[in-house]
Amino acid sequence: MILAIRTDNPTAELHLFDEDQKLDSELWQAHRALAETIHIKLKDLLIRNGKSFSDIKSIVVYEGPGSFTGLRIGVAVANALAESLGVGIVGATGDNWLEKADNDLETKNNVVTPVYGSTPHITKQKR
Repeated sequence: MILAIRTDNPTAELHLFDEDQKLDSELWQAHRALAETIHIKLKDLLIRNGKSFSDIKSIVVYEGPGSFTGLRIGVAVANALAESLGVGIVGATGDNWLEKADNDLETKNNVVTPVYGSTPHITKQKR
C-alpha cells in the first residue's frame, strides 16, 4: 500500500493506494491546525480502510513549492513515517505530482527535502 501526503495548501490531503488503484482519500481544512490534525486524520484513514501502519510499503510526499510551514510539517511527517516503518519515500512536485511519483517509486529515497520555491523569510526573535 502507498501513502501519499500533500500539505502545501490550507487544504491538506492524504491518499491511500493499493498498487495503481486509489483506495481512499482524506482532505480537510487543516490550515493552522495541520500539526495537530495530520496524525489523527492519517489514523482515521487507515482504520476506515481496515489498514494499519504496517500495511504501508511506500510513501509519496508533495515536496513543494508551497507554504513553508505546511511543507515542513508534511515532509517531516512523511520522512519520520518512512524511517520508522523502514519503507522508501519519494518526493514529487507539480500539478501531476502523484503520477510523477508513481513513475519514481522504483527509485525510492531515504529522505525528502522540501522545495519552498524561494528562500524562506524567517524573522528574528523579538526578545
